[in-house]
Amino acid sequence: QVQLVETGGGLVQAGGSLRLSCAVSATGSILNIDTMRWYRQALGKKRDLVATITSGGATNYADSVKGRFAISRDDAKKTAYLQMNSLKPEDTAVYYCNVDRILTFDQTMGAKENVDYWGQGTQVTVAS
Repeated sequence: QVQLVETGGGLVQAGGSLRLSCAVSATGSILNIDTMRWYRQALGKKRDLVATITSGGATNYADSVKGRFAISRDDAKKTAYLQMNSLKPEDTAVYYCNVDRILTFDQTMGAKENVDYWGQGTQVTVAS
Protein backbone atom coordinates (compact mmCIF):
# COMPACT_ATOMS: atom_id res chain seq x y z
CA GLN A 1 0.00 0.00 0.00
CA VAL A 2 1.45 3.31 -1.13
CA GLN A 3 0.58 6.62 0.47
CA LEU A 4 1.51 10.22 -0.31
CA VAL A 5 1.00 12.84 2.39
CA GLU A 6 1.32 16.58 1.72
CA THR A 7 2.01 19.03 4.53
CA GLY A 8 3.01 22.66 4.84
CA GLY A 9 0.00 24.51 3.52
CA GLY A 10 -1.58 27.43 5.32
CA LEU A 11 -2.53 31.08 5.23
CA VAL A 12 0.13 33.60 4.23
CA GLN A 13 0.21 37.25 3.24
CA ALA A 14 1.03 38.21 -0.34
CA GLY A 15 4.79 38.30 -0.79
CA GLY A 16 5.31 35.61 1.81
CA SER A 17 6.69 32.10 1.53
CA LEU A 18 5.62 28.55 2.24
CA ARG A 19 7.33 25.20 1.86
CA LEU A 20 5.23 22.19 0.99
CA SER A 21 6.35 18.62 1.60
CA CYS A 22 5.18 15.36 0.03
CA ALA A 23 6.22 12.25 1.94
CA VAL A 24 5.94 8.86 0.25
CA SER A 25 5.41 5.74 2.31
CA ALA A 26 4.61 2.16 1.47
CA THR A 27 4.18 -1.31 2.88
CA GLY A 28 7.58 -2.92 2.54
CA SER A 29 10.56 -1.15 1.02
CA ILE A 30 10.53 1.66 -1.54
CA LEU A 31 13.14 0.85 -4.15
CA ASN A 32 12.60 3.75 -6.54
CA ILE A 33 10.42 6.81 -6.95
CA ASP A 34 10.08 8.09 -10.50
CA THR A 35 9.02 11.59 -11.56
CA MET A 36 7.33 13.66 -8.86
CA ARG A 37 4.96 16.51 -9.62
CA TRP A 38 3.07 19.24 -7.84
CA TYR A 39 -0.33 20.26 -9.13
CA ARG A 40 -2.79 22.82 -7.86
CA GLN A 41 -6.50 23.33 -8.18
CA ALA A 42 -8.18 26.60 -7.39
CA LEU A 43 -11.85 26.64 -6.46
CA GLY A 44 -13.99 26.07 -9.52
CA LYS A 45 -11.02 25.55 -11.82
CA LYS A 46 -9.25 22.56 -13.31
CA ARG A 47 -6.17 20.99 -11.78
CA ASP A 48 -2.99 22.46 -13.26
CA LEU A 49 0.58 21.21 -13.28
CA VAL A 50 2.88 23.49 -11.27
CA ALA A 51 6.27 21.80 -11.15
CA THR A 52 8.00 18.55 -12.08
CA ILE A 53 11.18 16.85 -10.92
CA THR A 54 12.52 13.66 -12.49
CA SER A 55 14.39 10.90 -10.67
CA GLY A 56 17.55 12.45 -12.11
CA GLY A 57 16.75 15.86 -10.68
CA ALA A 58 15.67 17.66 -13.84
CA THR A 59 13.00 20.25 -13.12
CA ASN A 60 10.30 22.05 -15.04
CA TYR A 61 7.82 24.76 -14.04
CA ALA A 62 4.62 26.35 -15.16
CA ASP A 63 5.24 29.83 -16.55
CA SER A 64 3.12 31.34 -13.79
CA VAL A 65 5.52 30.18 -11.05
CA LYS A 66 8.92 30.35 -12.76
CA GLY A 67 11.42 32.28 -10.68
CA ARG A 68 9.21 32.08 -7.57
CA PHE A 69 8.77 28.36 -6.87
CA ALA A 70 11.42 25.66 -6.57
CA ILE A 71 10.81 21.92 -6.57
CA SER A 72 13.31 19.54 -4.97
CA ARG A 73 13.48 16.00 -3.66
CA ASP A 74 15.32 14.04 -1.00
CA ASP A 75 15.28 10.41 -2.06
CA ALA A 76 16.73 9.24 1.24
CA LYS A 77 13.69 10.73 2.97
CA LYS A 78 11.30 9.71 0.15
CA THR A 79 10.08 13.29 0.10
CA ALA A 80 9.51 16.02 -2.46
CA TYR A 81 9.34 19.70 -1.62
CA LEU A 82 7.88 22.81 -3.17
CA GLN A 83 9.42 26.06 -1.95
CA MET A 84 7.04 28.89 -2.79
CA ASN A 85 8.30 32.46 -2.55
CA SER A 86 6.78 35.83 -3.46
CA LEU A 87 3.34 34.32 -3.15
CA LYS A 88 0.41 36.03 -4.84
CA PRO A 89 -3.33 35.79 -4.18
CA GLU A 90 -3.68 33.89 -7.47
CA ASP A 91 -1.51 31.11 -6.01
CA THR A 92 -4.38 30.26 -3.69
CA ALA A 93 -5.37 26.65 -4.33
CA VAL A 94 -5.26 23.11 -3.03
CA TYR A 95 -1.83 21.73 -3.86
CA TYR A 96 -1.48 18.05 -4.72
CA CYS A 97 1.55 15.81 -5.01
CA ASN A 98 1.67 13.14 -7.70
CA VAL A 99 4.12 10.33 -8.45
CA ASP A 100 3.72 8.38 -11.64
CA ARG A 101 5.65 5.23 -10.63
CA ILE A 102 6.88 3.85 -7.32
CA LEU A 103 8.76 0.55 -7.19
CA THR A 104 8.24 -1.31 -3.93
CA PHE A 105 9.24 -4.67 -2.50
CA ASP A 106 7.86 -6.76 0.31
CA GLN A 107 8.23 -10.39 1.25
CA THR A 108 4.64 -11.27 0.34
CA MET A 109 4.15 -9.45 -2.96
CA GLY A 110 7.74 -9.27 -4.13
CA ALA A 111 8.61 -6.36 -6.39
CA LYS A 112 5.68 -4.25 -7.52
CA GLU A 113 5.37 -1.18 -9.74
CA ASN A 114 2.74 1.15 -8.29
CA VAL A 115 1.36 3.59 -10.81
CA ASP A 116 -0.08 7.11 -10.55
CA TYR A 117 -0.49 7.96 -6.89
CA TRP A 118 -1.86 11.23 -5.48
CA GLY A 119 -1.81 12.82 -2.08
CA GLN A 120 -4.89 14.21 -0.36
CA GLY A 121 -3.91 17.83 -1.00
CA THR A 122 -2.95 20.76 1.19
CA GLN A 123 -4.65 24.15 1.12
CA VAL A 124 -2.59 27.25 0.38
CA THR A 125 -4.32 30.59 0.86
CA VAL A 126 -2.59 33.85 0.01
CA ALA A 127 -4.20 36.97 1.41
CA SER A 128 -3.86 40.28 -0.40
